[in-house]
Amino acid sequence: MIGIDPGLTRCGVGIVDVAPNRSASLVHVGVVRSAPDAPIAERLRIIGAGIRAAIQEFSPHVMAVERVFAQHNRSTVMGTAQASGVALMIAAEHGLTAATHTPSEVKAAITGYGSAEKLQVQTMVARVLRLTELPKPADAADALALALCHAWRSAPARPGTDPDALTPAQRAWRDAERSVRR
Repeated sequence: MIGIDPGLTRCGVGIVDVAPNRSASLVHVGVVRSAPDAPIAERLRIIGAGIRAAIQEFSPHVMAVERVFAQHNRSTVMGTAQASGVALMIAAEHGLTAATHTPSEVKAAITGYGSAEKLQVQTMVARVLRLTELPKPADAADALALALCHAWRSAPARPGTDPDALTPAQRAWRDAERSVRR
């Protein structure tokens, strides 16, 4: 599972393996960077090359991308949307199933709270992946959180699963999904 936190200056790329019991392990994490003063086409090429390199090296089967949401800063929204489009196009080129998730969906899946702060997300990602340090920068942690969110959200329900075997964040996500279905 590859997660992409799209951005023009910093594009987070995180890859995790998630077991049927929802436990996860880190495969790769990084940030693709492009110079703010470079032409937009060059910046998008750099981001695309970084995503392609990660896919070629680690062969994920699914891509989760942060869904672009409205912000007051139009140039930020445009850059994020363009980087998101590049990631989704690359997923299609490689035959990967692709999904998008809003920041609040990801935060709820990881921390149990849809308005969690960046540090809370980083802390829970580190805990879930049993890392000794917080993934940095935040773009890297967000990419891992996207991958985890999608893996947990799309995992088929298994008969006989012990609800107490889930992490607090996983239980919160399960409960939130149940309340939406009602």
